[in-house]
Parts: sequence; C-alpha cells; structure tokens
Amino acid sequence: MQRTFRTALRAALAAACASAALLSASAVPAGAAPPAGPTARPGVEVEIPGPEHGGEAGSGRTRVPAAGRGKPAGRLSESARAADGQVTKTVDNGPTSDRLDVVFVGDGYTAAELDRFHADVRAKWAEVTAVEPYTTYRDLFNVWTVDAVSAQSGVSGDPGPDTVRDTALGSYFWCDSIERLLCVDQPKVDAYVAKAPAADLVIVLANSAKYGGAGYNEPSPTLGYEGISTASAGHPKSGQVAIHETGHSLGKLADEYFYPGVPGYEKYTGPEPADPNTSTLDAGAMAAQWAKWYRWLGESSPDGGTVGAYEGGGYYVTGLYRPTDNSIMRVLGKPFNLPGVEAMIAGFQRHTRLVTPLTPTDRTLRLGRTAKAAVAHLASADGRQPTVRWYLDGRELGRFAGRTQVRVADLWLLDLRTHKLSVTVEDRTPAVRDPELARSLSSTVTWDVRL
Repeated sequence: MQRTFRTALRAALAAACASAALLSASAVPAGAAPPAGPTARPGVEVEIPGPEHGGEAGSGRTRVPAAGRGKPAGRLSESARAADGQVTKTVDNGPTSDRLDVVFVGDGYTAAELDRFHADVRAKWAEVTAVEPYTTYRDLFNVWTVDAVSAQSGVSGDPGPDTVRDTALGSYFWCDSIERLLCVDQPKVDAYVAKAPAADLVIVLANSAKYGGAGYNEPSPTLGYEGISTASAGHPKSGQVAIHETGHSLGKLADEYFYPGVPGYEKYTGPEPADPNTSTLDAGAMAAQWAKWYRWLGESSPDGGTVGAYEGGGYYVTGLYRPTDNSIMRVLGKPFNLPGVEAMIAGFQRHTRLVTPLTPTDRTLRLGRTAKAAVAHLASADGRQPTVRWYLDGRELGRFAGRTQVRVADLWLLDLRTHKLSVTVEDRTPAVRDPELARSLSSTVTWDVRL
C-alpha cells in the first residue's frame, strides 16, 4: 500500500474514531487484525496473510521489529560456511539492467538441504509465473538464489510457539503473537540479498510446510528493492501469498478486503486514494469523470464477473469501491482483475526494457559492421509479440520491420556524415488502456553509423 494512501487512511480513522487504532485482536473478525493506526509501534509494517482456511487474502497490517527477535545466527561448520552466501542465476533472461531481478533467499535450510531449497525455488517460481501477467512477461525476469545456510533445519514457531531453531535469517511464526505471520530479521535478509548482482524483488522461503507468510512492502532504503514476501516453501498456498504481496510491492495495489462489524471501519470518509484499485467513486461517477479504472468498466474480468465498482475495500465496508468482487487482492487463488493486471504491467515496466543491444552502442559502426539487438519474448496466449521498427535519422526503414539486426552496408548511406540508426521495440498489449502507460511500453537503442 502506498504511503499516500496509508497516511490518508490513518487520518480518516483518527477523525472518524480516535480509538480505532487501539482495537484489540479480539475486537475484529476471527483471524483478522486491523491495519496499524496513528499510535503504531516503531518498526516495519507488514501485511498479515488471511487465515489458512478463510476466504480473504490478508487480514490487515501490523508493525514488527525490523530485526525480528534479534538473535545472532549460530556458528557453522567449515564446510557449511563454504556454501553459505553462494549465488546462482536460476533463470537468465538477460542483463540485470534490462530485467526485473527476483532474489530468493531460503531460511532453515542446512548445507545438506540446499538442493531442496533450489527445488523449492523452481517450484514457487513456476507457481508465480502461472498467474497473469507474470505468465506473459516471464521472460522479462531474472531469478537469483542466495544460499543462506542455517545451523538447524526448519524455522522457529513450527510446530508451536515454543519451538526455537537456529537459522540464518531468524524466521519465525507467531510473529506479533499471530501464528501464521512469518517474520524475518530484515538486516540479515539484506546481508544475503546484497550478494546478488541486483535485486528488485525479494522472496524468502522458509523450510516449513506450515501455512504462513508476510508482506514487507516498503521499498528497501539501502538496497532499493520493492519489498520482501515471506512464504513457507512446503505449503500449497504459500505461492499465492507471495503473489498477493507482489500486488502491493510491484503493482502498488491496495487490499480489496474489508472488516464488517469492526468499529471505525464502517465507512471511509477520506480523500480519493492514490491506489489504482480503490476509489471513492461509484461506476457512474467514475465514467463521468474519466477516473481510475473507467476504461475497464463493463469488461469481463479474468477473476470472474465484470469490472464495475463493488463497495468495500481498503479495509472499509462502505465509502470505498473495488473493481471486481474477488480478485487476488481479496481472495487467494484468484487471478488479478483487469485493472490489477494493468497495474502489475506498470510495475514490471519500471524495471525492464524490451530491447537490449548486442552490438555495443559506444562506438561508431562502419561498413562491414552489423547492429544487433535482443528483443524480449512474450508468452501471451494470443501469440502477440513486440513490434520491432528501425529508423535512420528519425525516418522509419519499413523494409527492416521485425528484424533484430541490420547491416550498415544495407542502409545505403550516400555521404560521409555520422547518422543515427535506432531500433524501437513496443509492446502493444490490449491489457493496457492507459495511454500514458501504453507509451512507456517502448524501448529504443541507438547507434552512430557512417560510411
């Protein structure tokens, strides 16, 4: 959830009910906890996953110590130390500068269990990329693993709150006395993430089959990644928890669930939220004002039903609307709705480029040389691929459309001046209707060329 929305939400809570922030866990629906209020404890804000057998993807937010329980990791044997911190590029789709780099770090895996960690990463990444728009854009991602070797197998809090294990990242269930909330020592996580060449998104996999996870969705102030999702590697719902959390960190999407019967959450009275998937406007006002997801109104959405304005979202029962009844931002196991898909593509775009030069651009290309580029592949169901267009001094060279390389000799240069040869690759996806975002789904590479 973006800072602007969270600030507005808290201000509205204070005005509506000054005591709302002090609600105890027993004052909310079973398994739920309201978002942190204006008297919140210091620390980092995390999202709590919804109950294992419940319908909601999350159950509010709380603040926890950034360093978790702050316990030092135990000593490792010499052979374990040799394996600790090793980095592997599990999925290689191009240079880090042009790709969204996801870093997986495991916790509770001993040196003898690292092969299982890598298998767990492959399985979870396959689960993530089975959900749109990850499926279509999976070749825009690199996946890195960093081996964090633990002295003991498993993590604290599994099976019970009294279980304590000595692990590299200090992962523990029962965080903030909530069984399914799986917290970590963030400085320890960062120490391992920093070993990877780049990190845009971090996923911590706990060596556990217990249901749980957490969303650390604030950007890292030191390493710059978008957020951390924690998940138990052996639970069938853990991948869905991670995907939901990336909706916050990458898509900047708000939660679409709400709290019936909780004082202070009956009605939202604050300003229009910044989040792309909540609004104070109903469908009629949205269409009239050309606001929020008005371009999608009436369209069939992959999560079921049609896009409209469904009351309830951002934790409030009334006063805020969401685009569809049950997207993954409300219910695990559901897809992103159409506005959510568009927001996720916007998040991907911030970290990726569709074209990568294979021929260096820092030197002039003469006769006999060839300008070569790698174009990102899309795995869209309709077979759509990016359009590739070439230009010489801004004039399109239609005969080269779709090609990934052009010889300088084929440009028919007639003088000794230096010219600009460029290739522009554009993603014309129907999943994006915002013209400004659509214009940004384009990448260009330029070379100097001459006879």
